[in-house]
Amino acid sequence: MQEKIIILDFGSQTTQLIGRRVRELSTYCEIIPYNKFPYDDKSVIGVILSGSPFSVYDEKAFKTELDRLRTHYPLLGICYGAQLMAYEAGGSVEPAPSREYGRAILTEVNHNDPLLKDIEVGSQVWMSHGDTITSLPENFKIIASTKEVAIAAYHVEGEKTWGVQFHPEVFHSTCGTQLLKNFVVGICGASQSWSAESFIESTVAALREQLGDDKVVLGLSGGVDSSVAAVLLNRAIGKNLTCIFVDHGMLRKNEFRNVLHDYECLGLNVIGVDASARFFKELEGVTDPERKRKIIGKGFIDVFDEEAHKIKDVKWLAQGTIYPDCIESLSITGMVIKSHHNVGGLPEKMNLKLCEPLRLLFKDEVRAVGRSLGMPEHLIKRHPFPGPGLAVRILGDITPEKVSVLQDADDIFIQGLRDWGLYDKVWQAGVILLPVQSVGVMGDERTYERAVALRAVTSTDAMTADWAHLPYEFLAKVSNDIINQVRGVNRVCYDISSKPPSTIEWE
Repeated sequence: MQEKIIILDFGSQTTQLIGRRVRELSTYCEIIPYNKFPYDDKSVIGVILSGSPFSVYDEKAFKTELDRLRTHYPLLGICYGAQLMAYEAGGSVEPAPSREYGRAILTEVNHNDPLLKDIEVGSQVWMSHGDTITSLPENFKIIASTKEVAIAAYHVEGEKTWGVQFHPEVFHSTCGTQLLKNFVVGICGASQSWSAESFIESTVAALREQLGDDKVVLGLSGGVDSSVAAVLLNRAIGKNLTCIFVDHGMLRKNEFRNVLHDYECLGLNVIGVDASARFFKELEGVTDPERKRKIIGKGFIDVFDEEAHKIKDVKWLAQGTIYPDCIESLSITGMVIKSHHNVGGLPEKMNLKLCEPLRLLFKDEVRAVGRSLGMPEHLIKRHPFPGPGLAVRILGDITPEKVSVLQDADDIFIQGLRDWGLYDKVWQAGVILLPVQSVGVMGDERTYERAVALRAVTSTDAMTADWAHLPYEFLAKVSNDIINQVRGVNRVCYDISSKPPSTIEWE
């Protein structure tokens, strides 16, 4: 039985980050809504309560059965979770004189407490709260403080119950990983046996039992998620898996041919469909970005459906859905606002059962599984690429000529990143074709041609992103190569906008 930590989600924006940090400790965890605790699951070895946008004293504040949890499991409350336990037990939680947000320093630490093992006075932590605990119940004892927050951490005497006001999951809490390790490994007793290899072994066995001799169809995008899902399924059921790779005409230069070759080298049973002419016709004259996305999304479903129906006796649709896509996100009203599938509409349209072998993994874990499966690094390390492809990197209407121009410029940029050893240092990169022309001079002639923008960002999960500080020499070389080699472009810009407020893609 796979031991697990349960993370109860009270709506915090950093709940997924808690999950990632626990997984980094080679320990399996699951994130579930605050009111859906699996009391009958015997594999649970500990519980973490997340933060929340609510105050614990709000009428609509999220609550859970704390008494039941405290008597059965080691328990760690983070921010709201810590406040909730103190408040429900008779302590006081009040609005802070001013919102405490940002870095703070631990000024007092009880080194005898197992949660704070190897955490020193002077360690930096990250605060993000509008309320503060002003008094604790009798058996709750302070174990850490900062200059501004007297009750930065506490322990409930006689129980394996702790609360911390700061966020150990955030990178800026320099002692955060150690604290979580103290709880997960030291207190909960996790064996740290969760790994890519153990996931592959258990998942292949589960897929064989789930699918039997049934036939499965999977839509490939060229991205790491669907590619790893395909290789994993291929190991489990072999030729009973058929993959369909649709070219909507807006992939990167030579991508359809190159990726199809990679898939065939991996031994996958792949059908490649060049539907570019069909998509260009449907996109003719369309400039609204949302309409572009909907046209391409519907077109993909139609093409995929047509090809899948040519395969006899298919019973399952496989998708490369990963864990962040599946986690139920809670709005401040408490309603579920997200239930995601990679290819919306296909299961209903095709009357197929859904198979999502990666639905328990974060992106970095998907890449680790890909390596363990023996996939080539250039497939595993591929940057994220939007489903509509270059259609959302061409501002304005789409034409084959514009796509060709953008493919050439993008190819120079991406290949340049590889040649300069910069590709793996960037989360995502691409070129945007702008709906403007500018005056230039080439030789003795005046030109009036297109402008493009280069976009490269660094990130860990795409929730936030900073523009990549690429070397000036590199940018100068790429700009010069694009202008000299791509007919119709005479100006290159570099986008230095961060997310937020700007998105990674322009459309």
